[in-house]
Amino acid sequence: MKKEILVFSLGGSLIVPDKVDYKYLHKFKSFINKLRKFYDIIIVTGGGKTARNYIKAVKNEKLKPYYQSLVGIESTKLNARLVAGFLDLSCRIPDSLKEVKEELFNHKVVVSGALGFQPDMTSDSNAAQIASYTKAKYFINLTNVNGLYDKDPNKYKNAKLISNITFKNFLLTVNKIKYEAGQHFVLDQAAAEIIDNKKIKTVIINGKNLNNLNNFILNKGFIGTLII
Repeated sequence: MKKEILVFSLGGSLIVPDKVDYKYLHKFKSFINKLRKFYDIIIVTGGGKTARNYIKAVKNEKLKPYYQSLVGIESTKLNARLVAGFLDLSCRIPDSLKEVKEELFNHKVVVSGALGFQPDMTSDSNAAQIASYTKAKYFINLTNVNGLYDKDPNKYKNAKLISNITFKNFLLTVNKIKYEAGQHFVLDQAAAEIIDNKKIKTVIINGKNLNNLNNFILNKGFIGTLII
């Protein structure tokens, strides 16, 4: 029987919040190894602090925005190789939708960074594309906060979690934010446009709380933001 597919966008802030978070990656490995018995899995990694440090250096040198995008994208691919190593996957890191599908067919678990290279592309948008292309059951965005809030929870103690939001309203929310290479938001504009257009079932959830994540997958009560 063919397994359903889960696509995870693994935020770089979870992989490299300041330095590589070994303890988290070890726990995430155990979680994925249990989950792979029931689902085929695609993990798309963000760039995290590594990307932001590289982008900052490029900005300080006043190089073209093209180079900011380039070092950010390459950082996601470096993180993909790291996560693949933790999962003991010796397969290639795919660089196109076709390669993702080929690797999924052969290995059942795939890790990628951003695909190919286009200015302003993001790992989130590629993860959304992959979810659409593979007809995934869920697109699961793993970040370092509990979901989408009405304002920045890191700045405002009275910020309220939005448990449910429509595709359209989510797109309106993220479109108010100006795009920059290496930006940090729960899910970016390009991804929001894809999930709205393709109506992809999406959840934004704190990747640190793996028990809560498991509850969502098991269709139990969970803390996060469901985009429907």
